[in-house]
Amino acid sequence: MRLLRYGESGLLVELESSALVSAAYRVLRGAVDGGALAGVDEVVPAARTVLLRGEPPRDEVTRLLDELSTEEPDRAGRAELVIPVRYDGADLELVADTAKLSVAEVVELHTAAEYTVAFCGFAPGFGYLTGLPEQLHQARLDDARPKVPAGSVGVAGEFSAVYPRSSPGGWRLIGRTELVMFDPSADPPARLAPGDRVRFERVR
Repeated sequence: MRLLRYGESGLLVELESSALVSAAYRVLRGAVDGGALAGVDEVVPAARTVLLRGEPPRDEVTRLLDELSTEEPDRAGRAELVIPVRYDGADLELVADTAKLSVAEVVELHTAAEYTVAFCGFAPGFGYLTGLPEQLHQARLDDARPKVPAGSVGVAGEFSAVYPRSSPGGWRLIGRTELVMFDPSADPPARLAPGDRVRFERVR
């Protein structure tokens, strides 16, 4: 773990894994919300970093992260978003072949897992979901598609995600959902936020 200055007063925490990022985000977000960490305007997680915007006290941040644990807290009281998916993605057979699994096994693994939104980025409402079974970890496509339809469900590396709007993309597509993931007129506009729980459910 490294703590780096970010701009004039911000602090960037560099970590070695998405699990540590999630753990650090939980600890720091909880400290800010509970008033134990003053001077922080925003806590922003990413793939391997957590950014503290404002004027965070470095010594207190270090103390909070000294005994960081990746063990998930009890989440029984937190809501879980269930995303209905039709598993007919353009890369579903490619994912199965690469993983040396059947298509049915890919779907079973993807729907049986419990996911957590690690961070959001790339596009408004695009949540990077950790919890993807290791058998389904795969590289992005060699050539990104110029247009991926909104609602497409994909996998890339250790993450799964839903494209909230039509955009270019290189994730391997395994299905699609009719659920609207980003609506500018809604409050909040994005359906997913860091720390949210997600599960995928097959529909036919």
